[in-house]
Amino acid sequence: MKKTKMLKKNYEFRNVLSKGTYYSGKYIEAFIQKQKQQNVNFLGIAVSVKVAKAVKRNHIKRLIKENYRSYEEKINGGNRIVFLWKKKAQIQHATYQNIKKDMQIIFDKANINKE
Repeated sequence: MKKTKMLKKNYEFRNVLSKGTYYSGKYIEAFIQKQKQQNVNFLGIAVSVKVAKAVKRNHIKRLIKENYRSYEEKINGGNRIVFLWKKKAQIQHATYQNIKKDMQIIFDKANINKE
């Protein structure tokens, strides 16, 4: 059973970015807003137009989404998570392993892993 839904609307992203807690890794940033009443996680991914052209941006989004899928069962429900690719990070460093390390660091800092 999939317990993650995607954030799609602009106001949903703005709400998480303004009210969520900021966590940073070497290549990705995350804003996490915790909600007590829901068991479903909401995921949003944004990569700035200034980073690269569309093909590279979509590649980064796919890598982030695939890494999140590997952690989906290991984190608690009731979170709204928005991942952003850092503008100053080089596109050449957008690998599965680098994003996985950053995501693990972020989830440990945010303390949303299941015990």
